[in-house]
Amino acid sequence: MTVTGRHRAPEAPGADEQSPRRPLRAPRPRLGPTVRTYIGVVVILVWGLAPFYWMVVTAFRDIAHTFDTTPWPTHVTLDNFREALATDKGNDFLGAIVNSLVIGAVTTFVALLLGIFTSYALARIDFRGKYVVTGVVLAASMFPGVALVTPLFQLFGDLNWIGQYQALIIPNISFVLPLTIYTLTAFMADLPWELEEAARVDGATRAQAFRLVILPLAAPALFTTAILAFIATWNEFMLASQLSNRATEPVTVAIARFTGVDAYSQPYTAIMAAGTIVTIPLVIMVLVFQRRIVSGLTAGGVKS
Repeated sequence: MTVTGRHRAPEAPGADEQSPRRPLRAPRPRLGPTVRTYIGVVVILVWGLAPFYWMVVTAFRDIAHTFDTTPWPTHVTLDNFREALATDKGNDFLGAIVNSLVIGAVTTFVALLLGIFTSYALARIDFRGKYVVTGVVLAASMFPGVALVTPLFQLFGDLNWIGQYQALIIPNISFVLPLTIYTLTAFMADLPWELEEAARVDGATRAQAFRLVILPLAAPALFTTAILAFIATWNEFMLASQLSNRATEPVTVAIARFTGVDAYSQPYTAIMAAGTIVTIPLVIMVLVFQRRIVSGLTAGGVKS
């Protein structure tokens, strides 16, 4: 009997592995999404930086050309900065900067001191009413500040605190404390439990484990939270305008009291110069520590 079909010879083992393969090409990125991404970034940058740029341009512009619409610096002068720092019109801008530094530093320190212990308890300890505390903190952060002006003025007036530092520091603590707690709680919840448990096994108490293990690990989040709390306190105006006086007013209130040559003119260039003086340090600080700020804000956002 003859076999008409062809028999296929058996392939040697490993023949597929030895045969050359065509290298896979990476897919080409589509141009459309990339272009849209860069356009969005440019729009956001222009939207955010255009007011700051115009403030700086106006700050260096001669007062006779205040309303010049040239988009680049013209008629450059430093007289506006001299006027902003002068004291002949009753302004003490350097003293206001010192007041803002004192208020911001004390507020940030107290908010971090309270926030680190609260966030540790919310992230690490199970206790009754834990979620109630979290809800109260969230409700406090959502409460409108303008509703507090009248009761705080009445309360601090009865205590003879109007125009004193504590009348400015205590409300600012209540404003920045929710932000501090939420930022640090997210970071604490993301820390590995094993490190703290290992310290407890080695004989450390909970307080020692917190001080020797948790605090060093939480340093980036503490640093980030401190920057955000200080900036929020530095920029506060509404309550400070009602609860301060000439001796304790921060920079936001001092800038608002700038006066021109008469009651009907505003020294726009001097105001812009003062705004530049108090804004540039914050901008530099954010640019230098932007990675820490982003890492602190996104801590706990992704679970491994």
